[in-house]
Amino acid sequence: MAIAAIPIFIIGAEILLLYDLLLIMRLAIKYSKFNFIMRFNVFKNTVLLFVLVLISCASKVKKENDFIKPEHELKEVIVGANQTEAYLPLLKGKSVGIVANQTSVIFNDKGYTHLVDSLLSEGVVIKKVFSPEHGFRGKADAGEHVEDGFDKKTNLPIVSLHGKNRKPKPEHLEGLDIVVFDIQDVGVRFYTYISTLHNVMEACAEANIPMIIFDRPNPNGHYIDGPTLKIENQSFLGMHTIPLVHGMTIGEYAKMINGENWLVDVLQCVITVIPVKNYTHNTSYSLPIRPSPNLPNDKSIELYPSLGLFEGTNINAGRGTEFQFQRYGAPFLDKETMSFTYTPIANFGSKYPKHQNELCYGEDLKNENLYGEMTLKWVIKAYQNSTDKSKFFNTANFTKHAGTDKLQQQIVNGLSEAEIKATWQEGIEAFKKIREKYLIYD
Repeated sequence: MAIAAIPIFIIGAEILLLYDLLLIMRLAIKYSKFNFIMRFNVFKNTVLLFVLVLISCASKVKKENDFIKPEHELKEVIVGANQTEAYLPLLKGKSVGIVANQTSVIFNDKGYTHLVDSLLSEGVVIKKVFSPEHGFRGKADAGEHVEDGFDKKTNLPIVSLHGKNRKPKPEHLEGLDIVVFDIQDVGVRFYTYISTLHNVMEACAEANIPMIIFDRPNPNGHYIDGPTLKIENQSFLGMHTIPLVHGMTIGEYAKMINGENWLVDVLQCVITVIPVKNYTHNTSYSLPIRPSPNLPNDKSIELYPSLGLFEGTNINAGRGTEFQFQRYGAPFLDKETMSFTYTPIANFGSKYPKHQNELCYGEDLKNENLYGEMTLKWVIKAYQNSTDKSKFFNTANFTKHAGTDKLQQQIVNGLSEAEIKATWQEGIEAFKKIREKYLIYD
């Protein structure tokens, strides 16, 4: 209230000044020999002065209001990994395993340092690194088999959780006192880092090893949308009955896994979450490091929940270009309707993209704005403009991504987006009630 009153005080003072000037000018006119001319000049100058005063007042009001911002926007978001004072005492004297990838960093004045390097410099005894899909350094293709090995920089042994094992074996955890989990997620059910989280929690619960989870913001954490997975469609692309966009951070999701008894034999994993500071689910957050090879920027992350469904079709979603998940196309889409063209080629993160070296017809979406929802309009449009609909769906894979076999049938039957999304609402509302119990942030 005090800040808001400042512009009003300034306006009042300047109006009083204007009144004094007018009074002086009236006296000057009264005793002037050039009464008529003076009246005209005073009138002209008074109008000009009044306009200038109004401009000045408006300028001051704008300057003052520029400083009135929500409190959470005035403070820097501090990720869990940066809060060393909260977790280094918990790691002291322990043999530590770390689940990490290229996003597992501590930010500093020089940019950032990888978490593993930082902890080693602090004297933390790291015995083993566990790597998710795309590998420890984040260079493997989506779905690509990742082998065990050694990190060239630290010579630490790396156990792949996206190769012959998706879940750590008991021998992988032997000798460990505690496991740290620190991976940047994007809040989409078929983005497999939350499946890795489940598997690691389950393995740690079975071995009676506690976990520390370093939380990070969810760039799609401001909304919940999409079909809810049906348990019969459970896979590594979706392990739990949640909507496609769940609106939770890794830390919140870990609490839900425990709280909803989703681990085998109703086991509970002992977890400690190091929460993000100065963060709410409505805080805008731009990822400084791509979370996987084919999510290069904020736009791709924003469109990923919608365009990710193309992974279960024969449509290319920008892989093999520099605009992954910002365009889509295929050789068999109607070239009259789909006038945008591009040719996917092998590149970083996509060694064998769909329709490699073939001219694809589709849409360029890099300038689309889609905030707070996922959409089916592009999947529906692509299907409707497919010249050979028998080539469109990879049914088993599409069902895994959608979490339900109904969505494909709804699209084939010609239901509108609004009609389809209406069928999601019951599941979304039920999930929101469950989600509420595990939220760490507003």
